[in-house]
Amino acid sequence: MFFLLIILCLARHLLYTFVSNKLLIISKKGGTNTMQSGFNGVDFEDNINYDRLRRERLARAKQFLADSKFGALLCYDFDNIRYITGTHIGEWNRNKMNRHCLLIDGVDQPILFDPACPSKRQRVSWIRPENILPAVGSMRGSIPEEVGMVDQEVTEITGFLKEYGVIDKPLGIDIVDIPLMQALEKFGIEIGDAQGLMQDVRVIKTVDEIELLKCSAAMVDAVYWDVAKNLRPGATENEMAALIQQKLFAWGSESVEFVNCISGKRGNPHSHTTSNRMIRPGELVYFDIGNVYNGYHTCYYRTFSCGKPTKEQNEAYAKALKWIRDGIAQIKPGNTTADVARVWPSAEELGFNNEKEAFLLQFAHGIGLGLWEKPAISRLFSLDNPFEFKPGMTFAIETWCPSADGTGSARIEEEIVVTETGHEVITKFPSDEIVSCGFPGTMFP
Repeated sequence: MFFLLIILCLARHLLYTFVSNKLLIISKKGGTNTMQSGFNGVDFEDNINYDRLRRERLARAKQFLADSKFGALLCYDFDNIRYITGTHIGEWNRNKMNRHCLLIDGVDQPILFDPACPSKRQRVSWIRPENILPAVGSMRGSIPEEVGMVDQEVTEITGFLKEYGVIDKPLGIDIVDIPLMQALEKFGIEIGDAQGLMQDVRVIKTVDEIELLKCSAAMVDAVYWDVAKNLRPGATENEMAALIQQKLFAWGSESVEFVNCISGKRGNPHSHTTSNRMIRPGELVYFDIGNVYNGYHTCYYRTFSCGKPTKEQNEAYAKALKWIRDGIAQIKPGNTTADVARVWPSAEELGFNNEKEAFLLQFAHGIGLGLWEKPAISRLFSLDNPFEFKPGMTFAIETWCPSADGTGSARIEEEIVVTETGHEVITKFPSDEIVSCGFPGTMFP
């Protein structure tokens, strides 16, 4: 028994070394960028430059505004506020519709309306204190209309539009409360859609944005190692989700936007949510992790088996792997989203009635400060509405295939950076086969 234990320990060590080496080899296949991704800045080599990040993002927003029909942009979407101002307040305030910023054409700095303005004035050096103002609003209707907070908000906004001479030009807004929109229209302000404009602003990432995306992905690379070590019969989906969140927050995650743990029959059709189900031997389990590091997201699936995968499970995984690799092979400057969608199976081939039912299963979406940005890829619309790939675009690409034996489905997702000559995959946890766990003889016993 003692010698058997030693042999098992050595085997486990060799397996860990093998997977670790695979991660190292994969990490050396990236692009030519020499910047070192890091979670803490150092003085002896280049790293993420946050001053440059803020300057370059604001410059892009100002240029797109100057080229548009708008005199100013009024943003309530937290990701757009962060892109323009380089500020954040926490996820607790995201859907309150009080925090906003105003970017006026020809004006050097944005104007930030923030519930924590006294703190921001002390801790934000890149925006003048007089440009940082309180934000109350209607708080999604929770403050009574007769208090007049919406009217005060409109008075503040239009005051700046008058001061800088753009009151007669259309005002671009990304998202808005109905009472605020009605109050602006009553004041005679012409409102236009800036949601699409800000998507165009953000579609090409700066070098620092790409490094932050890599940092966020690296955290999920690491947490999948812990998933593999802890996946076993009797673990619940909720338990695995809790493990993932604990690890990511301990490593400095700003937010874990979601963890989807989908086991066994819940994987076909995809339920898109975690439950309290207990994982059983012989099942496929796939995870999707939405980590947020300094604002930058992941959307990152991997598939595991509780025990050695069956023939049918391996066949399903092989199909999903082929579809995602065929799609990735099409990603390079000059090609389009239609080139990717064309190599994917139709909804009918997957057992669905139409492409709307199969939407999100063979899919790609831009990723950055937002979870879903441009470009988006689906057979639902990409074949007839191609979108050209350009260097600096970043997105997540995902495929799905059910196992014929009913024990689950295979799901894979990679995050991609479009480079000058092709693409770089920045998600590094191995995906060339199902990661088997939980029993002697598996990759992670």
